[in-house]
Amino acid sequence: VYPSKQHPRKVKILGSDGNTYTFILKGHEDLRQDERVMQLFGLINSLLTRDSETARRSLAIERFPVIPLSSNSGLIGFYPNCQTLHEIIRDYRETHGHYLNLEQRHAQQFSPNWETLTVLQKVESFEYALSNTPGNDLQRAMWFKSPNAETWLERRTNYTRSLAVMSIAGYILGLGDRHPTNIMMHDETGKIVHIDLGDCFELAVHREKFPETVPFRLTRMLIMPMEVSTIEGTFKFTANHTMRVLRANRDSLMAVLEAFVFDPLVSWSYTQDSDNADTTAVATTTTAAAAVTGRRQPPANAAATTNNNANNQAQLSRWSAAGRAVSAQHDLTGIALGSRPDEPLGNFA
Repeated sequence: VYPSKQHPRKVKILGSDGNTYTFILKGHEDLRQDERVMQLFGLINSLLTRDSETARRSLAIERFPVIPLSSNSGLIGFYPNCQTLHEIIRDYRETHGHYLNLEQRHAQQFSPNWETLTVLQKVESFEYALSNTPGNDLQRAMWFKSPNAETWLERRTNYTRSLAVMSIAGYILGLGDRHPTNIMMHDETGKIVHIDLGDCFELAVHREKFPETVPFRLTRMLIMPMEVSTIEGTFKFTANHTMRVLRANRDSLMAVLEAFVFDPLVSWSYTQDSDNADTTAVATTTTAAAAVTGRRQPPANAAATTNNNANNQAQLSRWSAAGRAVSAQHDLTGIALGSRPDEPLGNFA
């Protein structure tokens, strides 16, 4: 039993093929949306394998099985040989005698009365904490865990590419809640694995307390392991090619994304009032469409949302028709296998 909020259990199941499969049994949580997200990631992986530039670099999103058993329980495939970024940083700091909350200690030392500070004063305190801490814990941990320079270089490249692909995919999906406990790293390959995919379609942006206004997580702790090129090298090149592929296949992506809007399983159906549910769904899907197509959206406010609701509904109808046409022309049946990690998903145009 894991000591987290929901106390999930680690179970092992003996398959009919004689192999043992490890899963995490979670309760009091609806995993049907996570399953849909895995289906979307499966489609993105299929599109990336069909492009020569992305296929040559083996760009893909790391996936795992998600099997909903009911509306409040399910099984999640156990991803072996992984640690969360929080665990990696915690182990590194404990080994080297550093406080886990080192940055927080510096901020409190600079301004003990944190709760009474203005926004500008909090920013000044935050910058003081950053200037007095190296922030290279993840970078040094990757170096110390590598047996030789060749392995370290391969892990660094895999880390940068997987982080870039998932950053763009998370931006398209509006994925939030990307704290270090929800991001894992594979011990052998260095690839990034994202878990807990419940906050989709910018749900975290509209939170009343501590809203997330950034498109994806890219802090100094994540940038430093990229070494000398930082975000201007492999990360930027990979992100550009990933966005290019997704925009070139916008129709196929929108056909899958529409299922999130018209299916009552998505998270906003539990957080929004019934009067605002349709408007919120239209607005979030319009945001995703803008990310894929590259079209900028007007500033979001209540009046603009109300006035443009009819136009958005008409746009959704056109997307719906386009999605049905794509489904009729291409083999999308393989998307149903999205819960299985990286199996061939059929042919997409």
